[in-house]
Amino acid sequence: MKRTSQAVWKGSGKDGSGVLTTPSGAFQDHPYSFTTRFENEDGTKGTNPEELIAAAHAGCFSMALAFQLQKAGYTADSIDTKATLTMDKDDKGFYPVGMALKLEASVPDISKEEFEKLAGNAKEGCPISRTLACPITLESKLS
Repeated sequence: MKRTSQAVWKGSGKDGSGVLTTPSGAFQDHPYSFTTRFENEDGTKGTNPEELIAAAHAGCFSMALAFQLQKAGYTADSIDTKATLTMDKDDKGFYPVGMALKLEASVPDISKEEFEKLAGNAKEGCPISRTLACPITLESKLS
């Protein structure tokens, strides 16, 4: 399985801007820029890569937990996950220092201990959790 997204950027780092597009149509020329990344915290002017990583992690974790619950014989009424990616800055620029998952769920007939075990399994096994530490390859072409 492979999934793709495309980013097109024009201009300089601070004054330029770009658009993000996904084959699913979830993003179709969705804007992003320096302003949307570092100055517009409410996200009203576009998105940013860190927000997308957090969204991907929240969605992936929630689905992974649903599968963990199903495998153990439970079905959640709701799984609500908020992911917060925290960044810091050094001489090379910004870098991630942590991802915090905040989970609220309603699962009938499950004990707190069983729920915490399954949530831990989901955190460790969700593909985005695993991706955040994966090797990255780069193929480049200058035209």
